[in-house]
Amino acid sequence: MSNTPPRHTALDTLHRSLGATMTDFAGWDMPLRYASERDEHNAVRTRAGLFDLSHMGEITVTGPQAVDLLNYALVGNIGSVGTGRARYTMICRADGGILDDLIVYRLQDEQFMVVANAGNAQVVLDALTERAAGFDAEVRDDREAYALLAVQGPESPGILKSVTDADLDGLKYYAGLPGTVAGVPALIARTGYTGEDGFELFVAPEHAEQLWRALTDAGAPVGLVPCGLSCRDTLRLEAGMPLYGHELTTALTPFDAGLGRVVKFDKTSHADDFVGGEALRGAAERAEAAPPRKLVGLIAEGRRVPRAGMSVVADGEVVGEVTSGAPSPTLGKPIAMAYVDVAHAAPGTPGVGVDIRGTHEPYEVVALPFYKRQK
Repeated sequence: MSNTPPRHTALDTLHRSLGATMTDFAGWDMPLRYASERDEHNAVRTRAGLFDLSHMGEITVTGPQAVDLLNYALVGNIGSVGTGRARYTMICRADGGILDDLIVYRLQDEQFMVVANAGNAQVVLDALTERAAGFDAEVRDDREAYALLAVQGPESPGILKSVTDADLDGLKYYAGLPGTVAGVPALIARTGYTGEDGFELFVAPEHAEQLWRALTDAGAPVGLVPCGLSCRDTLRLEAGMPLYGHELTTALTPFDAGLGRVVKFDKTSHADDFVGGEALRGAAERAEAAPPRKLVGLIAEGRRVPRAGMSVVADGEVVGEVTSGAPSPTLGKPIAMAYVDVAHAAPGTPGVGVDIRGTHEPYEVVALPFYKRQK
């Protein structure tokens, strides 16, 4: 690891004043939890939570050929994203391996914001810059231009409505609109990583603290609490959402990860005319014929918590590997996501366990997600 000091978000002093336990995450000093991660998790499921996500990497792509560049550089069809809408997509290597999963917002006809994971932001920026050669488009590193706050949970629309006159009712899931929140100019996006309704607010770093305090005050009557990265991880795990470095890696294609739907071969006149296109067509055919492993959910019968890298076993044989594991506050049991051989991947498959330090602990195989909110 490099010895560069960790980066701090615009809210760093505020987090410390709230007694946050800080941790290094992808080179950033980030709040892991403020008090109890279980309480923070349950607040998001039942009320609302407030997150600082300013470590995410924003990259702006503009110009007459911005769409053509993004269609070439990413696996999705970015041309079909309407202005004010967003899309979940991925950027892959030429061999089809996943470099990162992304959300792309179309802010204007020729202006897009690509949001990358903190640990991959530089890799994504470098890849987009390299792939922009020959396109009439500009790739700009806007990581310093934004702080990102998220309000997540069933009470989040009401909380946000109390501090903005933006049309939140008209804002669909995976849409974003410019507005003013608590007197601060923001891009208001109805997105999140918790399995709940919620919003992500992109603002200038100098406005982050004002916005955090206003949201804290607005949310106090309905039980909003500040939330750290620890509960963000258990929330996304229950919701069956992949985390880069766990369910997604350069060793896997989107088809290996069960996310082949994000790959669009028909977006240009030349079907494979995007980075990784040829390799991904092969991966799609292999996945259709016989996928080697499938991403499944595992629910513990006992109390021991599975962790990433542990082996999934059946009849004394290794049949898979855990990618993420944690105690689930909502289910009250330890859960995991794992890639498992297809022969053992069907929900209810008997005799499946996880090797936890030499003991084969029994687990129930289930379909993902573990948790789906009632709409």
